[in-house]
Amino acid sequence: MNHVLCGLATNPALPAELVDRLITVADGDTADELAGRRDLSRSQVLALVSRVPECAVRLVHEGRLTEADIDPVTRPDAALALLGEGGGDPRWARLLADDPDHARREKLASCPRLPSDVVEALVADNDVRVVAELALCASRDVTVRLAAHPHAEVRRAVAANEATPSGLLAALLTGAGLPAAERCLVCDQEAVPFTHHPECPRPDCELPPGASCDGSHKSTVHDIQQAALCNVATPTEAAAGFTGHPSALLRRALAARPDLTPEVSCLLAADPVPGVREEVAANPAVGGTLLRSLSGDSSHGVRRAVALNPSVPLDVLVQVAGTTRIGPTLLPRIATASAGEVEELARASDPTGRMLLAQRRDLPARIRDALAADADAKVVKSLAADPGLSEGQLRAMVDRHGSRVVAKVAVNPSTSAALLEELTRHGNAVRKALREVARHPRATAAALLACLADEQGRRRAAGHPALPPPVLLKLLDDADWQVVEAAAGNPSLPADAMEGLINRHSPGPGSPLTHS
Repeated sequence: MNHVLCGLATNPALPAELVDRLITVADGDTADELAGRRDLSRSQVLALVSRVPECAVRLVHEGRLTEADIDPVTRPDAALALLGEGGGDPRWARLLADDPDHARREKLASCPRLPSDVVEALVADNDVRVVAELALCASRDVTVRLAAHPHAEVRRAVAANEATPSGLLAALLTGAGLPAAERCLVCDQEAVPFTHHPECPRPDCELPPGASCDGSHKSTVHDIQQAALCNVATPTEAAAGFTGHPSALLRRALAARPDLTPEVSCLLAADPVPGVREEVAANPAVGGTLLRSLSGDSSHGVRRAVALNPSVPLDVLVQVAGTTRIGPTLLPRIATASAGEVEELARASDPTGRMLLAQRRDLPARIRDALAADADAKVVKSLAADPGLSEGQLRAMVDRHGSRVVAKVAVNPSTSAALLEELTRHGNAVRKALREVARHPRATAAALLACLADEQGRRRAAGHPALPPPVLLKLLDDADWQVVEAAAGNPSLPADAMEGLINRHSPGPGSPLTHS
């Protein structure tokens, strides 16, 4: 991969004539970056496809190629991409249904609005992966036909499809009323009994770790049940029967269902596996009483899930947030707090409640200003990125709390250029602050030069348009490829430097295209 050319390909200031020049020398990686440009002309799009045909797929997804531009015989992958977007000529689907490459037929099976005769051809495909892909998104009538398919992999896909009738989903979950599957991906290729080693040394092996079959297609039956439990169309009563199943993965899938009943919720909340209890704690269908109980769980993951649950009582949330690492995020319950609850949190004696509230960016000015003057650093840090704060408030935060808030002040879109420079000179300027200054739209050249001392800050600063051109030119030879690519994509790079880079990094006449 040529990082200079890839960076130039994304540069919004690259003149049209240099885009033309870059197209003529583009390899696969550079062409992929060029395909993302919104300023490509019609002639440039066609020239790019002619130079690197593989980029046609991305150009389809970018909306730059139409049905008239694609020959499904010479560019079947581009035709598939357009069919996948809901466009293309239906005749392409008929042509691709006979493609000798099963991977293309598999992609075709996932396309919307396929002609009925193409669906019939895919249902009868001799590669089970193609039929399974069709079953994942097929219409109700097709899932009815495929639910009793002799291959267990197809049934797994049917079990994941929300269009499958609820009665059939219940049957797939329990196996009742359906003939036993005859084959699975394991016994298709291995003598049974067989269990796939988690660290299989065979590079061409496609079986998932732990896949097994003793004649009953054990692991795939388990996958069918898991898919059905994750399917919201599966009947509640049928799913509830898995409360005491020996598989923790199945109990966890059950615990995440939106139709979880109070009785099943209570049973799963006492599950010995923390992951199952975590799914219960995260489930919005669970009531406040049970969340209160789970808030004292020994597992950090369970307590964190309680905090993220939009139904958690406020007092429980404040208690959990005080003892559990949650991170700087606006919690769902805080985001929906009523005006009265906002007032209550703003006056809370526990600074945790005020800290959680300070993540909101729609607070009344009176409450926002009170939190900005809070004596607790974690409250101020939570508020510091609020764009409604004044320059004076931001400076006061830094004066009072120093390095504990400088990174968040650097994030604030209202922070002035002068204050950003001061943050980089702060006696205890943390690296995180330099990284935030490096991508701030108001950062000055002086501030950005200070950010170059940090590895991540250097990568971000290299792409900032305020960085002086002489510094940019030096960064083009940096040892870090991410710095090089960002510098080459910097719109402040002089046009003559861009042209020189293309000349210097272009492959010679007759050089083959390279692909990473």
